[in-house]
Amino acid sequence: MTRYMKDVRSSMPHIAWWVVCVCLALVFLYPIYVMLGMALKGPAEQGLIPPTLFPNAPTLENFSRLASVQGLNVFGNVANSVVVTLAATVGTVLVATLAGYALARAKFPGSGILFFLILATFMIPFQAIITPLFMVLKTLGLNNSLLGLVIVYVTFNLPFGLFIMRNSFAAVPHTLEEAGQVDGCGIFGGLRHILLPIVLPGVITTALLTFFASWNEFFAALILITDQDKFTLPVTLTLVSSGQFGTVNWGSLQAGVALTIIPCIVIYVLLQRYYVSGMLSGALK
Repeated sequence: MTRYMKDVRSSMPHIAWWVVCVCLALVFLYPIYVMLGMALKGPAEQGLIPPTLFPNAPTLENFSRLASVQGLNVFGNVANSVVVTLAATVGTVLVATLAGYALARAKFPGSGILFFLILATFMIPFQAIITPLFMVLKTLGLNNSLLGLVIVYVTFNLPFGLFIMRNSFAAVPHTLEEAGQVDGCGIFGGLRHILLPIVLPGVITTALLTFFASWNEFFAALILITDQDKFTLPVTLTLVSSGQFGTVNWGSLQAGVALTIIPCIVIYVLLQRYYVSGMLSGALK
């Protein structure tokens, strides 16, 4: 993909290339700008037709209103999202790394079939098994709990993370491990000191994908969590957006959306180069 983009860039005039890049950037950035603009508008300006392109009197009232919604602890629900997302990310990365290493290095009878069966879970729609999943968590005493939600997120993010990590380890030559064993490294020592620095892009890619999926997940949290104090942020936004007489409070809703996407944008920008290289290594393998 990188070589293809370089070929396209070399075949286009320099100015034309930047025009195309700017146009594509505007397509992706304009919805974010509209969202931030609506979050900074007052109640009177939100309903203007046609809508104003720039807020005439920018205000943080919509953000402060999030902390004063009656019956809701919005920032407490943000903390729930942080806890659940970080726990799911750490759990997925840990299990995917160890299992990916085992599938890439330990060639036992049926390992290929096992890997295929794990990937086959991609074909199962999450919504199709939400009822039996709810019954399982209820039997285990984990329904309406953040721990149960973490287990669900790890379960459904693990197949793709395992796919990335298995391919990342498989791309590393065996000779590096053998050299480490000669120097006295055991299996876990070689994994920690030799392999992990090499497959770091795959680890970060798995962490990013799990973080984004868990942070923005709505359906499972809505079904499996019933107490408002345990809601995650996406579920809470459905309650924050309700205004008087069934109207939608667009300002508060967009302020909540801004609160949701800002961490994702910051983390992606900081780790973008690892994410791209990790995705390419998995695809090329």
